Amino acid sequence: MRKTSLVAGLFTLGILMTTASPNNKIFPYKYHLDTLPNGLTVVTVPTDYPNLVALYIDVRTGSRNEVEPGKSGFAHFFEHMMFRGTEKFPNEKYQEILKNAGAAQNAYTTDDYTCYHATFSKEDLETVLMLEADRFQNLKYSVEDFRTEAKAILGEYNKNSSNPFSKLFEKIRETAFQAHTYKHTTTGFLRDIEDMPNQFDYSLEFFKRYYRPEYATMIVAGDLNYEKTLALVKKYWSDWQRGNYAASIPPEPQQTGPLTAHVEWPSPTLPYVAIGYKGPAFSDEAKDMATMDVISSIAFSESSPLYRKLVIDEQKVDVFFPNFSDRKDPYLVLVLARVTKPQELESVKKDILDAFASMTTTPVSAERLAAVKSNLKYSFAIELDNSEAIAATLASYLALGHTPETINRLYGVYDSITVEDVQRMAQKYFVENGKIIATLTSAQKDGGE
Repeated sequence: MRKTSLVAGLFTLGILMTTASPNNKIFPYKYHLDTLPNGLTVVTVPTDYPNLVALYIDVRTGSRNEVEPGKSGFAHFFEHMMFRGTEKFPNEKYQEILKNAGAAQNAYTTDDYTCYHATFSKEDLETVLMLEADRFQNLKYSVEDFRTEAKAILGEYNKNSSNPFSKLFEKIRETAFQAHTYKHTTTGFLRDIEDMPNQFDYSLEFFKRYYRPEYATMIVAGDLNYEKTLALVKKYWSDWQRGNYAASIPPEPQQTGPLTAHVEWPSPTLPYVAIGYKGPAFSDEAKDMATMDVISSIAFSESSPLYRKLVIDEQKVDVFFPNFSDRKDPYLVLVLARVTKPQELESVKKDILDAFASMTTTPVSAERLAAVKSNLKYSFAIELDNSEAIAATLASYLALGHTPETINRLYGVYDSITVEDVQRMAQKYFVENGKIIATLTSAQKDGGE
């Protein structure tokens, strides 16, 4: 899945609402887009899938918002803390109510947003909306709870760091970004995580800043009535008070030369490599990032000549994948691989770099481009086969574009991409001054796993 500002002056008029019809758009469902006077955005999607409702709530706060030195990791931290409960519904009572309702819930954190989601029977819609409104407005935890969860975060970091791909990914970001907060992953810098138990007061400030209605988007999809659903949202969420904080995200300076990084792994492992370039930000208007998606499929997907060569024919690589992710600000377009033999590392690096370079020099065929664009559209359409998938898809796009029309606009951009666009964007981004290469090899020279 891939991931418009509403008119601020209309907030004072009450509900600002848009109703959209399918009209053969890539997102085929009728939806209702409302903005409450306090700034909360609500997207309601009645579907034909019976009995179930999916609720997804985006808080547009991720590791990107962690601008203060020494304070990384707090967006991810609150993904954990939001399950600690409130005075009215302590954690045990909160979980008991959800269990009795048969609700399945979870959360995840990205660089740009944190998402909380639940799926439940339609009869429990009011109960779930009430519970979620309470914790988003009235979260409360003790110093002891805070420190316990902070230590759990450190444990999660250490677990993730035992995976070479995770460590390599952390290293390439730390190398690629000098000023922007994409420098650290959602988990945060290790030094900040280790100090997190001492940051109780700051945690309260972080929640006060970002867990506000103007930062939030609610998606409700499923077997529901729009008018009744909106009335329930207004009943439980209208008293949520707006904040006044806006983070100043530091812009990343222009890279002036190729960057390299290396991780020496303490135990035996196969070699790993990540190669990429500084890429564009997500946009549903400009062609830059949409074209990167097309290039990702053409040059680095499982149907690409490079994949067939490295993984199938020569078997020099046993794990290979592109990571061309959407981000609110300019990010990275990466290819990552695990090499089967240490002596093949340099040749694999060369093959990946040659594949990037070929996109700048050799025009893709019109037939291949048409097939990739068709596959992008078909793959997206078949994912929308239940209410939870619809809400999850919307959550990833609304965090970046604030309206379901972002999806339709983006796929319109895909449709407009030409052979010339592919080569032009490759030439724009796959340049020496934007290149980053990171490797991970074993400190023990015998290799293997």
